Order: sequence, then C-alpha cells, then structure tokens
Amino acid sequence: MPPAPEPAVATRDHHPARRTRAATPASATATVEIPRDVADAEIEVGGRVVKLTNLTKVFWPQEGITKGDLIRYYTGIAPVLLPHIRDRAMVMKRYPNGAAGDFFFMKRAPSPRPAWIETCSIEHSSGNVIDFPMINDLAALLWVVNLGCIDLNEWYARCDDVDRPDYLHFDLDPGEEVGFPQVVETAHAVNETLRNLGMSTYPKTTGSRGIHVYVPIVRGPTQKDVWTVAKTISLDIARRHPRLTTAVYRKEIRPRDRVHVDFNQNAWGRTLASVYSVRPRPRAPVSTPVTWDELRRPIAIDDFRIDNVPARVKRLGDLWAPVTAESRRDRFDLAALLEPATRPRSPRPR
Repeated sequence: MPPAPEPAVATRDHHPARRTRAATPASATATVEIPRDVADAEIEVGGRVVKLTNLTKVFWPQEGITKGDLIRYYTGIAPVLLPHIRDRAMVMKRYPNGAAGDFFFMKRAPSPRPAWIETCSIEHSSGNVIDFPMINDLAALLWVVNLGCIDLNEWYARCDDVDRPDYLHFDLDPGEEVGFPQVVETAHAVNETLRNLGMSTYPKTTGSRGIHVYVPIVRGPTQKDVWTVAKTISLDIARRHPRLTTAVYRKEIRPRDRVHVDFNQNAWGRTLASVYSVRPRPRAPVSTPVTWDELRRPIAIDDFRIDNVPARVKRLGDLWAPVTAESRRDRFDLAALLEPATRPRSPRPR
C-alpha cells in the first residue's frame, strides 16, 4: 500500500516548511579575532561582513564579562557547536541588557538583515507562516549572538521535515527544594531505564539547575509520536521512583521536593537551550556535555563556565558528536515502541 500523501496545508501534525538559502555558501574561515577595547566593529568572516555592536557592554556585572567576551566564546566553540544547530529553525531569546536584564523571545528573523542569513519558513496550523533564522555558519552565529542571544534555542527537527526530530530527550527539572545531587540521582535512574530499552544516552548540564538526557533516534516518527514515547517512559520512571521524581505537568500541584521528568518539552514547537549554550546566570555557566562517569563524582552546574569550557572541549573533543552523527548505528528506532497505528507511514527523510 503506497504511503498516504502529506496534506497540502498545515495541520496539527503536519507543517510545511521551506528553506531559503544564501546566494553563495560561506567560505572556510581561518581564525577570527574579535577586537577588544572598541565598542563597535566590522569583521570579515568567510567572505561575509559581520557588524558587531556594544562589544564593551557588560553582560555579567558581578564577573565583568562583556558582550565581546560572549562573542569570543562562541567564536572559539563554533566548530563543535555548529553541527548541533545547523539546518534548524532558531527561536531567538534576546537579552539586550545582559544576563541580569529583561529578555524577550523573537521568532521571525528581523528585517533588514544580511542577505546571507538563511531562513526556515514554517507554516503553522493557524495558517501563519514564520520565517525563523537558521545558524549554519560562523558569520550567522556571530550575527545572532550580536542581537543579544545569550543562549541558543534550536528546533528538534531539521528544516527539511520539521515534524520528524532527530532525538528525544528528558528535561530533569528540579523542584524548589531539590539540590543538584538529587538531579544527578534522577539522571542515573533515567539512564538505567533508557539503557534497558537499548537506547544510547547522552547527558549534559543545563547550565541552570538541571540535566538534559538526549537519545539519538532514527528519523521517521513524528514529533507527536516522540512525545508519546517520552511521556510513557517518564510516567514509568515516576511510578518506580516516587520519592525521587515526578511527572506531574502542572507546576502548582507538582511536589517541590522531586525532580520533574519533563516529557512535554518534546512537544512540537518547544525548544531547549542548545548544547554549548551560555546561560544567563551568575558566573556565565555553559550547558555542557558530561559523561556518566563524571556524574558519579561530585560536580556542580557552575563547574562548566564560559571561561573553562573551551579548554575542556579542546581536551575531550565533542562528547555529543554521536547525537548528530549520520550513521544509524547508534540511533534508536522508536518504531519498535509505537503502536502499529502510530508508526510512520510516509517516507523517512534522509
């Protein structure tokens, strides 16, 4: 039986998307130097001119970390960061006055903007089409950080099919009375459950108070299917570890002394802070890949910061490289966990 044709217009479960490409690809870039002691600058990055503004503006007052320091961090980390955010719509969370200031979300790529900023135009079920920016090279990365984006929030699915993600994940969100050791204990419980299902797991600190656990999956199941699997697993974990975890979604009735295993972050259109994102918190912590062995030793969220993560990556490489690897070998096929009626009928994207 041939696969059912995709609907021509957006529905709750299907969202047409169109990618606009730059006229010419960026050329390979050598080392890029971000000027110090100047407020504004124009730099050439891969044949593109990027305007940088307010470089001396202090973004973390207590630490004296400037906007220029933030841009320098992202410049250095770009080789391992870009594979994780490339070809995905980006939701911009802008902090024009730094980490301690107010922020606002922005989905549409601002206009005017450089002609080389590529976009992913996604049609929503309301009929509204939003042109999200995509960060596919260093020039685009510096452009979006210059807008005041401290952390980066990309979609779970690539622009060629925004309904079929590359991974499922579990956001371990501690209640107000929970310390980080309990979050780590929860992460190990989640890992045990996922490994027993045959899944490869990759943890990272959130850079805030929690831990994210990601599972690379074979593309094919829809975002709704991924959400369904994550919900089933999260409810099971909460049932087996009732004194440690909860899967109660409504915050006002959620126990304050448990770690919320948040499956709802797998819903369509949601985002989490990307791996290697700086977070707008004291000491400028970074959402950093860690090993399960590291999580068996005492660690703290702010052990991983803007000032030491680049050296860690230089020493260890990208611990999360398998999350975006093309090979199916380490990617779990969720079809085995889905009811027959929910298994994908349309061709899987490459």
